[in-house]
Formats: sequence, C-alpha cells, structure tokens
Amino acid sequence: MSSDERERYLADVHVGVIAVERPDRAPLAVPIWYGYRPGGEVLLWTESESIKHKLIRDAGRFAITVQDEQPPYKYVTAEGDVTGIGPADDAQVRAIAVRYLGDEAGGQFADENLTPTSVVIRMRPQRWLSTDYSK
Repeated sequence: MSSDERERYLADVHVGVIAVERPDRAPLAVPIWYGYRPGGEVLLWTESESIKHKLIRDAGRFAITVQDEQPPYKYVTAEGDVTGIGPADDAQVRAIAVRYLGDEAGGQFADENLTPTSVVIRMRPQRWLSTDYSK
C-alpha cells in the first residue's frame, strides 16, 4: 500500500490488535478499539490499572495491526513510541465509542464506561507494514 492508502485504511473502522513487549513472557497481543486520523496519532482508551496500560507505559511503545478477514486480504501494522498518556476526557472517549457503535449506543457506552481512572494513550506511527492482496 502507498503511504496514503495505509493511513486511510488505519483510519477506517477495524478492531485493532495491539502488541507490546513484556519482560518475561511473550508479547501481550489484545484486541482494542482505537481512534486514528491520517497523519495523526493512534489513540487507545483503557483503564489505568489494566495490563495494557501498565505494559505500554513501561515499554514506551507499541504496535497496532488491523486487517480484513475476507478476501482480498489486507492488513496494516503501525508501530511507534508513545507520545503521551493522560486522563481520558469525555470527547475522546465518546469519539472512540461512537466510531464503533454509532451515535446512540456509542454515547451510552461512553457514559457507562468512562471512569476517573480512564486513560488515553497516544502513539504517532513511525514504522509501517502493509499488504493489499487485491492489487
């Protein structure tokens, strides 16, 4: 994929799988909802006590992969250093939830799941892998 194609693909709605190293086990790889706009940062919303947050905070980096599971297969992997971790605000959380669930259900999900311990993790992609088997 070209740079523009892979960024647009990452910006489409996919469940991402993040991967982050851990000291004495295989890397943690878990599915996650995320936010992304071409040229911007990948945003993850999680809880501060989650294993995802703790490992990403300690590693200072992570990778995210998104894919099409039906032919013609496509995937994009982006990796980079964490650019920030901070308290999640309503607008960030709502945008991610609405992206996956639509306005009504996403708004309700955000209302029910944003907590005082929610965090948003930011990563600016620095390295990419991608394939589009339709080409």
